[in-house]
Amino acid sequence: MASFEVVEICAGAGGQALGLERAGFEHALAVELDQNACNTLRENRSEWKVAQGDVASEDTWKPADYEGVALLAGGVPCPPFTIAGKQLGATDERDLFAWAIELAGVVRPRALLLENVRGLSMPRFAGYRQHVLDRLASLGYVAFWQLLQASDFGVPQLRPRFVLVAMKPEDAPYFEWPEPAEHTPSVGEAVVDLMGSNGWRGADAWAKRASKIAPTIVGGSKKHGGADLGPTRAKRAWAEMGVDALGVADEAPLPGADFTGKPGPKLTCEMVARIQGWSDDYDWNFTGRKTTKYRQIGNAFPPPVAAAVGSSIMRAFKHVGVPQQRESVEHDPIYRVLRESDGFVTFNQLVRAVGRPIDAPEIERRISLLSRDFHIEVNEDKALPSYKLGAFRAFVGQEDHDRHELFMKYQARIS
Repeated sequence: MASFEVVEICAGAGGQALGLERAGFEHALAVELDQNACNTLRENRSEWKVAQGDVASEDTWKPADYEGVALLAGGVPCPPFTIAGKQLGATDERDLFAWAIELAGVVRPRALLLENVRGLSMPRFAGYRQHVLDRLASLGYVAFWQLLQASDFGVPQLRPRFVLVAMKPEDAPYFEWPEPAEHTPSVGEAVVDLMGSNGWRGADAWAKRASKIAPTIVGGSKKHGGADLGPTRAKRAWAEMGVDALGVADEAPLPGADFTGKPGPKLTCEMVARIQGWSDDYDWNFTGRKTTKYRQIGNAFPPPVAAAVGSSIMRAFKHVGVPQQRESVEHDPIYRVLRESDGFVTFNQLVRAVGRPIDAPEIERRISLLSRDFHIEVNEDKALPSYKLGAFRAFVGQEDHDRHELFMKYQARIS
């Protein structure tokens, strides 16, 4: 039987790794910055090769050593794109998405799988996404984007993730996004056994109240305090399900526990892991103290989602099913026409590229968004300005990029 090996970058504590293993992939290498997450990976799979350090440094690993691997996968840092953040994109020192695309040109995998937050799917990053598609096409890949909800794959929380899959032209016609699971348990169904594990008599009644899908588990960061279940809106949603979201408990409630004046009990790390998709079918142990465990769990890609996408990639590798003609998707026509021009592009050319009536303020707004990720030169000699696309601002491996200095400065709080 052919071996399908995966190199996983920004592997975290193993959510994606476990799912890909379930889909039939064998890990050639897992690369991760955080020591605690590396400890967890080694604890669970001692046979895996785990490299700790800056994934973009050849002191950590040498990408060329893994040329031709079946799958290059990873969950690169989310803060550059998160809706709750500043959405700095290409100018955020944590942005490794563009670098990962260039990495595919070195490793030359049969397929690429990258996942990130929903924010990357928003209009703010239309030009960034178009650049990614164009660059992958130039490297010989056919790429697909899809917004996936964890709750569609048996995971009892929303957790939208924007997933990129890129494949060689001979495999791409066989790729299809996975179908939703037949059943997704509620929070109560998923963890009632854990909530009652110390004999708490209110567990069954609590489970009936918690008969909903959870909001997205938020892992937090080293920069912002300890473990809790998210921002104010999320805490309100948890309270409606009878969960005190102001922290994480050390253990399940005791038999006579009384939560008068509180929404209900707090979740334990084990319960959070269950809500994140770990279960008897996806058994995994997390190392470290409570807050460390919580961050590892909360920042992970749910294993069942990774397994579903990984299985779709595996079927495409094996050419299962009827091949489909794939239509290319255009994310930003303004970026495209700027990219295709050697000189300045006029206002009227941009309007034609969009294909519908559009006024000057809208063009200016779209150019302003693009200028956050690309250098844009503006010529205002005429009544309406013209524009010329310059260099991509993102880190793609440059030795003199600001990313290196900022990474070293803030390394202690990057997670």
